Amino acid sequence: MGQRKLKVLIVDDTVLYRKIIKDTLAAFEQVDVVGTASNGKIALSQIQALKPDLITLDQEMPELDGIQTLRMMKAFDGVQTCAVMVSAHTTKDAAVTMQALELGAFDFITKPSGGSMRENVEILKNQFRPILDALQVRRHVAPVARSGNATLSAVTSKQPGVVDPDTFTGQPIQAMRKPEAVVLGISTGGPKSLTEVIPKLSSKLRQPILIVQHMPALFTKALATSLNEKSVLTVKEAEDGEVVRGGHVYIAPGGKQMKVARNLAGVVHVKITDDPPENFCKPAADYLFRSAVGAYGSRLLAVIMTGMGRDGVAGLRELKKHNVPVLAQDKKTSVVFGMPMEAIKAGVVDQVAPLQDIATEINRICGC
Repeated sequence: MGQRKLKVLIVDDTVLYRKIIKDTLAAFEQVDVVGTASNGKIALSQIQALKPDLITLDQEMPELDGIQTLRMMKAFDGVQTCAVMVSAHTTKDAAVTMQALELGAFDFITKPSGGSMRENVEILKNQFRPILDALQVRRHVAPVARSGNATLSAVTSKQPGVVDPDTFTGQPIQAMRKPEAVVLGISTGGPKSLTEVIPKLSSKLRQPILIVQHMPALFTKALATSLNEKSVLTVKEAEDGEVVRGGHVYIAPGGKQMKVARNLAGVVHVKITDDPPENFCKPAADYLFRSAVGAYGSRLLAVIMTGMGRDGVAGLRELKKHNVPVLAQDKKTSVVFGMPMEAIKAGVVDQVAPLQDIATEINRICGC
């Protein structure tokens, strides 16, 4: 039996964009567009009738906008539809997108500005591809999981000496010395997960927190603003050349790379660069993690959380050469168990914890 296709409902108030998104998704064999809706009210009735795996949800619509629709979806029993928000690339829309992600939207795409129909479809394909891949992993409908081949966890669990990422928990980290800084990599599901972590960090925390969240420009600033409003610590989008201060949380700006460096006076600064993507990511966790070794040596705590792909693994290998402890989010609470899973498979994780315990563990390890 072949794999079940992902059922998708397209929700947008403009005929043109419904067509553009439909044409985009038609290029993916694993997708079956089961319907379209011009507003949230119509979408809600179709969600209950069609039970799609995914809806693309425009943010500004008559009757019910994207946020209102998302809130009402959460009240449905037995419906596990994921939402991908469709956002304009503006400061206002970025703030609304953050609100949607914090409410539980799976991810978002940005509308191309200008260009021909064909160019816009290609841009959207590149945005949808990793989202669909991540959703397949999460829904367990990827070809490897539906074919006669064994799944990853089955393979790893049967090989002697190979860690099974599904069951590995590690041991509570017991740092010999308090870390001087915390570095954290996160991707799909990050904004909602970070709202469960950053606001729970202690006001007594003296270490800076340096975060790479895979996200475009404008949206990382909106994320920082949203987290800052909820937290006792200062949360901001990092700026080139600024001094890294304890009790501050720095979000790498979208579309740039972030690293840290210690000057001759012993002061650690942020450096924002336009260096190439790594692991198709810009910003990339690997890029930050490598630089952190040079700035802090072994006096670090590294955290790897929900997200698709392998970003962070190579950087964590470098950190482990300096005996830096690594904390990973568990499978059950990860929106996509990709980045933490790959780190566990690589043998660079010391402790695994559920989302609700990540902040508590950071506080404990940092001496709060």
